[in-house]
Amino acid sequence: MCVVGLVTALRDEARCISATGVVFNEPIHINDRAILWLSGMGEQSARAAAQGLHNNGAKALVSFGVAGALDPDLKPGDLVLPESIYVGKVLPVTIAWRNRLQDLLPTNITVVGGTLASSLVPLTSEKEKIDLANAIGACAVDMESGAVAEVATAAGIPFIAVRAIIDPVQFSPPAALLGAVYPDGRVNPVRLIALLLKRSVHLSSLIRMGAGMHTARKTLSAVIQSAGAGLASQASDQSVV
Repeated sequence: MCVVGLVTALRDEARCISATGVVFNEPIHINDRAILWLSGMGEQSARAAAQGLHNNGAKALVSFGVAGALDPDLKPGDLVLPESIYVGKVLPVTIAWRNRLQDLLPTNITVVGGTLASSLVPLTSEKEKIDLANAIGACAVDMESGAVAEVATAAGIPFIAVRAIIDPVQFSPPAALLGAVYPDGRVNPVRLIALLLKRSVHLSSLIRMGAGMHTARKTLSAVIQSAGAGLASQASDQSVV
C-alpha cells in the first residue's frame, strides 16, 4: 500500500482535506492511504512536515494549497499542477502521477503546468512577482513546495504539487498584514484592528483576499472530491511511480 503524505501550510488549506480534527504540526491520519500535516507557513516548517510524514510511513509526498500567480493570465481558482519546482535549482515532479490526477479533474477547472517557484519570503507587490517570473519563467509561486520537493528527492519517493491560485499578479497581500497572521494563516484580531485603524491595511484588501481564498478553496476541495485524499495514488503501490 502506498501511503501519501500531504503538506499544507494553512488551516484553510487543510480543511479542504479534512473538515474536522486538524491539529497543528502533527500527523493526521485521514484514512489508510493518506496522512495530512498542517505545517504552518515557510520553507523550514514545510521541510520538517515533509520529513515527519516520511518518518510516519508516507511513501509519496504532496505539497497542497494555494499559490500566487506570476502569469498574468492566471486568476483565483485556477489550478497549477507543475511539471517542475524551482528552488535555486529545478526539481521534477512525478509526471505520470501529475497527469493521472489532471485526467480525473472536472473540466470546469482551469489547469496549467509549467514551473512553480519557491520563495523564502512572501511576495507583496506586483513588481516582485513580475521580476521573479522574468528571472526564472515560473507561472506561480509559493513558500513550501520547494522544501517538500527536496525531501521527496532526497528520499527517492514520488512527489507532486497541487496549488490553486489565490491572488493574481496585479494584487498581493499587504506586507503590513504579515504581522497580524499566525503561522497557520489564522489572523490575530487585535493586531488586525490596529492595522485597519492605522490604515496600514485597507478593508478592501481584506475582502479581496477573502474572496481569493474562497475561490481557491473551492478548487482544492474539488480536487479532493475528484481524486480522494490519496490524489489518484490509490490504485496500487506502483501507481504513483
